[in-house]
Amino acid sequence: MAESSSSSSPTEEIVRMIKRLSAYVAFKMSSLFSTSIRNLDSRSIGAIAGLAIAVIFTWRAIRTPRERQRRQPKRRTQQSGETSSAAAAQSNLTSNPPDVSSPHDVTGVQDVVDQFFQPVKPTLGQIVRQKLSEGRKVTCRLLGVILEESSPEELQKQVTVRSSVLQVLLEITKYCDLYLMERVLDDESEAKVLEALENAGVFTSGGLLKDKVLFCSTEIGRTSFVRQLEPDWHIDTNPEITTQLARFIKYQLHVSAAKPERTAPNVFTSQSIEQFFGCA
Repeated sequence: MAESSSSSSPTEEIVRMIKRLSAYVAFKMSSLFSTSIRNLDSRSIGAIAGLAIAVIFTWRAIRTPRERQRRQPKRRTQQSGETSSAAAAQSNLTSNPPDVSSPHDVTGVQDVVDQFFQPVKPTLGQIVRQKLSEGRKVTCRLLGVILEESSPEELQKQVTVRSSVLQVLLEITKYCDLYLMERVLDDESEAKVLEALENAGVFTSGGLLKDKVLFCSTEIGRTSFVRQLEPDWHIDTNPEITTQLARFIKYQLHVSAAKPERTAPNVFTSQSIEQFFGCA
């Protein structure tokens, strides 16, 4: 009786793993198909294919030993004495072991189950689309967000693109119509900004054109740009402009080291654009 209980434990282990895998497959499939088909990317499709392979692998691990035993031809009973019967019984036990999956099969199934139970980390592109709520047009100021400098006077001396923001910026251009804008004091500052952005590779992705980098001479001019473009999102560091645009723009991101005491419900605050998208 102890031997029978021991030999059935691997099968019971596989059954428990199948139940876990089935529950996970049902949850994953419902989660994937609850979103629109256009939002499915290669990572999601790969997850579906992988889950299907895991189910097939698990089913074959159980089904194969049973089919092998079922296809085994019946042995004729020997009538020639006790010695022949004992030899035939011993041979049958050796060639046809009980219907129990080997520890190797159990380990293989467990590895597959454990792999698919690991949480899948979203890509930066997925985070950008989720954070922007599928917004299609974004306006963003340069000083303090894309550039290290924080005033137009500094732009007359040098222009430095923040390297940490480039990856986020390029992901935004893949899904959104992005416009960059800034107040400058002279034409030389404007030329320096365009040159710095080009050297940083901002224009090489094809999502951002030089014509979409706008310059003005006053803060009111930047506000006017945003109102005319009517973006889904505007990113700025000036709290006054953020407050003025709150009634007209669907969402805003106020980049500031200190969180303001009062903000409109549609205004989010973050220390940097990278931190807002989880890259800091």
